Amino acid sequence: MDNQTSNFIKEIMIKDLESGKHKTIVTRFPPEPNGYLHIGHAKSIVLNFSLADDFNGSTNLRFDDTNPVKEDIEFVNSIKEDVKWLGYEWENLCFASNYFDEMYKRAVLLINKGLAYVDDLSADEIREYRGTLTEPGKESPFRNRTVEDNLELFERMRNGEFANGEKVLRAKIDMSSPNINLRDPVIYRISHSTHHNTGDKWCIYPMYTFAHPLEDAIEGVTHSICTIEFEDQRPFYNWVVEHCEMESTPQQIEFGRLNLTNTVTSKRKLKQLVEEGYVDGWDDPRMPTISGMRRRGFTPESIRSFIKETAVSKHNATVDFEMLEHFVREDLKLKAPRTMGVINPLKVVITNYPEGQIELLDAEINPENPEMGMRKIPFSREIYIEQDDFMENPPKKYFRLFPGNEVRLKHAYFIKCEEIVKDANGNVVELRCTYDPQTKSGTGFTGRKVKGTIHWVEATHAVPAEFRLYEPLILDDTEDENDEGKTFLDKVNPNSLEIHQGFVEPNMKESMPNDKFQFFRHGYFNVDPRLTTVEKLVFNRIVSLKSSFKI
Repeated sequence: MDNQTSNFIKEIMIKDLESGKHKTIVTRFPPEPNGYLHIGHAKSIVLNFSLADDFNGSTNLRFDDTNPVKEDIEFVNSIKEDVKWLGYEWENLCFASNYFDEMYKRAVLLINKGLAYVDDLSADEIREYRGTLTEPGKESPFRNRTVEDNLELFERMRNGEFANGEKVLRAKIDMSSPNINLRDPVIYRISHSTHHNTGDKWCIYPMYTFAHPLEDAIEGVTHSICTIEFEDQRPFYNWVVEHCEMESTPQQIEFGRLNLTNTVTSKRKLKQLVEEGYVDGWDDPRMPTISGMRRRGFTPESIRSFIKETAVSKHNATVDFEMLEHFVREDLKLKAPRTMGVINPLKVVITNYPEGQIELLDAEINPENPEMGMRKIPFSREIYIEQDDFMENPPKKYFRLFPGNEVRLKHAYFIKCEEIVKDANGNVVELRCTYDPQTKSGTGFTGRKVKGTIHWVEATHAVPAEFRLYEPLILDDTEDENDEGKTFLDKVNPNSLEIHQGFVEPNMKESMPNDKFQFFRHGYFNVDPRLTTVEKLVFNRIVSLKSSFKI
């Protein structure tokens, strides 16, 4: 990470290297494969990989797959794809489940040391016995079983002799500790479930809080970077590493989560949006998932730049979504070809233009990047303009097309509205205009000025296209649910997607999925990789052209 984004974690790493505590930096990105990655995960990805890169270290991609009920190979594959798309390569691909034998041995070690016991209390009873933040917990009646009894029961748990929830293995620490996480936390539970990686080999699985420090130690991770909600777990993390007698001692460091306005990043809520049909999948362009943002058209460069610009601190932060959009515009303004698309078409016939004539006009592919060259735009007697660019009875200071008014067609000529054609219901369906051949764009015409410039598409060669325009999926800036019996689903924006049928220039016909363009006046668009077919292009609007956000 560059100097302007230097952070307290980087300072810790510098000191550790200078002191000789570590010879190299090893980090890891450890998602649980129970859903798709979202923009919050992107901060952890960028942070772990970038910090390791700063010191010529390495980063592992590790799947914390200790809960077979919620995990699936689909999520494993999507996570790998997302990390690669963001531009990162992991040193090692690891799975917590590959360490299950080692974790079991370490649990047995704790039992032999008198630091773990098999408990018969139910989950509700364990919760009741735990106490509160102001009251100490009380010991389980099974806490003082002998080492021999615990070893036998734990082996029987492994052999599948007990039902789910019938017994657990707990660490024996301190039921009166002011930190509830040290009040004999559960470290193994029974789950007769098929695991995506280990099949039916196991029917007991380690709890995440027990497995995670062991995984870090096994892999030689030097700095275990996680979000701030794990801060209270750090004493137990250190307890596990110490009492399981791990050779390597990783250091857990917490940082504040990244939240965006009008965005939910809870996996549970995102899953609910998918399963209840509010969106058309995890990769719906309205979703804050990496796959959804990729499909919408966000670039990995823009996401990385955005993440690096946000502060790395101990406090959770909520950032305006417009800040992310700013970085997308900055990334695309020199990359995206300029073109014209008409989203709500209105037919225009230029009555004094020669019938059957097709003229090819010159335009720069990207005026901000002349090296991209020029393109040809066909022009003829019939064109489409935007319905919004015409008003029969305009207000003052309306400078686009209306009866008797003259405007410039982008890259083409001045046209003047002479006649309106309406259907039986009184709707305007066609305009008849005249053009001035002396006003061709690029000829230096100075005879008169017009205040309005509108875009257009030549009608006889126009390519049909669908345009999808997005607004925030969530109307409220917070994820909090109120106390009136409502849920976050009540904040879902019913107008988060608008679909329009229009046309684009004929040179767009060969566009490929995920090609990106700037449509004059409409914004930046991406060719939808899932909905586009040979017969029809579908464009997702990534961002509009302008924003009030200032970096």
